Amino acid sequence: MYRCFQTWLLLLGFHTLTVAVLTRRGKRNVLFIVADDLRTSLGCYGDSLVKSPNIDQLASKSQVFLNAYAQQSVCAPSRTSILTSRRPDTTRLYDFKSYWRVHSGNYTTMPQYFKSKGYLTMSVGKVFHPGIASNHSDDYPYSWSIPAYHPASFTYEKKKMCKGEDGKLHANLLCAVNVTQQPGETLPDMESTDEAVRLLKSRANDDNPFFLAVGFHKPHIPFRIPQEYLSLYPIEKMTLVPDPDVPKLLPPVAYNPWTDVRRRDDVQKLNISFPYGPIPKDFQLGIRQHYYAAVSYMDAQVGRLLSALDELRLSDSTLVVFTSDHGWSLGEHGEWAKYSNFDVTTRVPLMFHVPGVTARRNWRGESTFPFIDAFNKSQHSFKNDKVIKNVVELVDVFPTISYMAGLRAPKPCPDVSFQEELCTEGDNLAYTFRHPERRENEEAVSFSQYPRPADTPQENSDLPDLKDIKIMGYSLRTWDYRYTLWLGFNPNTFQVNVTDVHAGELYILASDPGQDDNVYSDSDHSVMMTKMASLPPTMSLQMRMKLQLLYLSAGRKRKV
Repeated sequence: MYRCFQTWLLLLGFHTLTVAVLTRRGKRNVLFIVADDLRTSLGCYGDSLVKSPNIDQLASKSQVFLNAYAQQSVCAPSRTSILTSRRPDTTRLYDFKSYWRVHSGNYTTMPQYFKSKGYLTMSVGKVFHPGIASNHSDDYPYSWSIPAYHPASFTYEKKKMCKGEDGKLHANLLCAVNVTQQPGETLPDMESTDEAVRLLKSRANDDNPFFLAVGFHKPHIPFRIPQEYLSLYPIEKMTLVPDPDVPKLLPPVAYNPWTDVRRRDDVQKLNISFPYGPIPKDFQLGIRQHYYAAVSYMDAQVGRLLSALDELRLSDSTLVVFTSDHGWSLGEHGEWAKYSNFDVTTRVPLMFHVPGVTARRNWRGESTFPFIDAFNKSQHSFKNDKVIKNVVELVDVFPTISYMAGLRAPKPCPDVSFQEELCTEGDNLAYTFRHPERRENEEAVSFSQYPRPADTPQENSDLPDLKDIKIMGYSLRTWDYRYTLWLGFNPNTFQVNVTDVHAGELYILASDPGQDDNVYSDSDHSVMMTKMASLPPTMSLQMRMKLQLLYLSAGRKRKV
């Protein structure tokens, strides 16, 4: 009798364990990590200077998209686009001053979708852009099961916290600090990591799946970071970019005058002329040094978070996604900010770690993501054959995460989707995880845009209010080209005038990877515009620009 009872208990335990495993396999947990203003300055993206061992380690066990692009290179529009899988022309958010649910449409967000499928959804740090753009609540309670967490120390981020040469505190751009002398003896990303780890611990023994989004503030300016990270990048080893000058044929409307950088106390002392500068070379080196140090500091927080996932035995049941909202110029084209359509500001890191798919499941109990200290000499080298070189977009993230986590991906949006609550304007990239990339896909395109108030640089060129937007720069990135048109835009009707062309840019990436030689004016556009006039007025702008690029590229091949 006792033996039968013992057998029954063992079978019951096995059944319970099996159900738990199937639950986790059927619906993977999701850890969605997003950095702020992070370009592809990572070891796994070929940067030989940066020290990013923890992100590189994640990349080694992930599928890495080498050419992923944001839809607009500024925080609120980009983050809203990622989280709704809608383009800025659909969210109608080009600045920080509207909430899409009342401004354009009541769109379902990625965390909201997971919440509707039984996930506990949690937000730590900067995920949605805070303020009006997320209804002063980070879109709670729509998107999150519990109120979003913001680190208390972020209150000091824009205050005078940086000790200058005069011994006084300033609101500087370059702001390496002694953390023990900061309020609370901490910094925002450190606090966010602590909270994210606490939330992971609270979920470790719960079979219900979770969606945890963690937004790191760095390397966004000001570079308020632990001062020890500067030692990883001796100033004498820093170099300037190969193209520090404003390109001769760059249309003035395409240039951003980096006004947020100019407002910092230490930059104001330099008396830099508006709008083109330039910044003195020694200060340029300092900016680059601090940016790279900020990346390494943020990488350490990612390492802490991933090692906690290991320690809690959650690595084998959790899909990990790492990306950024957009990039940042480090002197390319004479620019020091985001706010443009160049690759350095639109191209971002994007990687998916899918247990059992991009890496083997860890049956032996070994650590999947051991913390790697960048201050040690042993650097992690990136080795991975799971890379995708073809162009993808951040609007692809929502449907791809959904599918890879075990849910059904949202359906594609119709051409006009303001009344559609749940759909995607991106592509589900799940097929790329099972089929190795064999060749370049000339049809793959990313579509970015940036607004301007005028044809020439102004004080509000970087971030114009909606009412001041007169021109919209639409940009196509393909395998071979970046093609941009600056078109007339009506902020009252949200309509673009495809016949009102203010300027154009065309860069041939094989011979000009830095996008410095604009060959747009080399072509005869009158014939092309005549052909475009015969197209149906309902044809999308994306399709029009694709056809224009085909015409321009074919014309160049004929000349050759």
